[in-house]
Amino acid sequence: MPKRPQGPHINLPLAIVGQLLPALFPFDPLAFGLNIAREFGDIAHYSVGPLHVYQLSHPDLARQVLVEQPEKFHKPRLIKRAFRPFAGEGLLTSDGALWRQQRKLMQPAFSHGHLAGYGAIMVAHTLQLIDALPDGAVVEVGAEMARLTLGIVIKCLFGADLPRETQEVGRLIGPVLDAANQRLNSVLRIPSWIPTGRNLREKRAIAELDAMLHALIRARRASDGNQDDLLSVLLKATDEESGVGMSDQQLRDEMMTLVLAGHETTATALTWTWYLVAKHPEVETQLLGELQQVLGGRTPTVADLPNLPYTEMVFRESMRLYPPAPGVAREPIEEVSIGGYVVPKGSLITVNTHALQRDPRFFDDPERFNPGRFARGWEERVPRYAYLPFGAGPRVCIGNGFAMMEARLIIATMAQLLRLSLEPGQEVVPIQLVTVRPRHGVRMKLTRR
Repeated sequence: MPKRPQGPHINLPLAIVGQLLPALFPFDPLAFGLNIAREFGDIAHYSVGPLHVYQLSHPDLARQVLVEQPEKFHKPRLIKRAFRPFAGEGLLTSDGALWRQQRKLMQPAFSHGHLAGYGAIMVAHTLQLIDALPDGAVVEVGAEMARLTLGIVIKCLFGADLPRETQEVGRLIGPVLDAANQRLNSVLRIPSWIPTGRNLREKRAIAELDAMLHALIRARRASDGNQDDLLSVLLKATDEESGVGMSDQQLRDEMMTLVLAGHETTATALTWTWYLVAKHPEVETQLLGELQQVLGGRTPTVADLPNLPYTEMVFRESMRLYPPAPGVAREPIEEVSIGGYVVPKGSLITVNTHALQRDPRFFDDPERFNPGRFARGWEERVPRYAYLPFGAGPRVCIGNGFAMMEARLIIATMAQLLRLSLEPGQEVVPIQLVTVRPRHGVRMKLTRR
């Protein structure tokens, strides 16, 4: 077997200088990964100091790592370093027996029966947002979508409208994600315990979030109420063999992960959806036609979703072009063979979903926004594992059903009542932070229909 696949040469001193002086040496991780896939093919290798990185951009290789032999891989140390300060040992960062136990305990909370009950919450919060926005208002749509999805996730998690807590969480999320992004994308790693301004802001934010979450957990444990929110379901969950449930710390870690990761990814995906629909009036016309035919002006329910295929197609196509998570990372815990190459233990393996979902071999005219490619039967037309907005295998996103239901209900509710049009004179450029966001946001004018 050849020792390593080809790939770019990384000048480490220059990369460090670029990190210290980003205004002079800007780095675009999305373009970097896409260029590697196009120049070096399905598997490429490069080194960043002592770290060996293998980028995969073919569905067969994604399947091999994520589905066929997941037991040979863990979440990379890089991911754990980036997210553990806020996520602790939640599903996002844990491995092995702890991950399997937590996943098993949490899975029932995301069953279809539980999720269906959240549909009315999602629609009600969307209507509240619409009522709060005056006709003709110009907003940064990403901020509004984040506010909306955060309110929804807090209501679904804790079973109550907590406007003060929602506002506080919204304020505290910025410093936490900023620090996580710095750890995730930095060549020169600054440990979270060093008292830099960024680390101190994160530490204060996490302390406030911790106090809030532990207070909610204590209140719910002390309550005799039989509520259907996610926290209540998780409090009742016990391991079949041991009969033991989650500790307060485990609950805190999972709640923190769901609050931060659960609303940010959906909000980002919805932001790109409104941007793309506004740029393609023919898509908006078809979307409105379906909504009018099925709903006739009334608000949607979960029962309507099977009859709104085009609404789903629009959202799926948005996530193809701008997947909230642009890649899936793994670290082999033993030497493995991938694509004809020996990959050593401790390497960083990235499945580049951003490149994979823009590959012309799998998606015709891949740069074009074309919801029709996800018409009925798309799973047979698109190679399995070429489309991975939620990952794949045992570690597929546990909240994918929640996110898909939420996004479709929000789109169906908002599109009937509001027209979102792009403000002129702005450049909308994707940037990879923790998620793929518009660098300067997206300003849109809201006009009531």
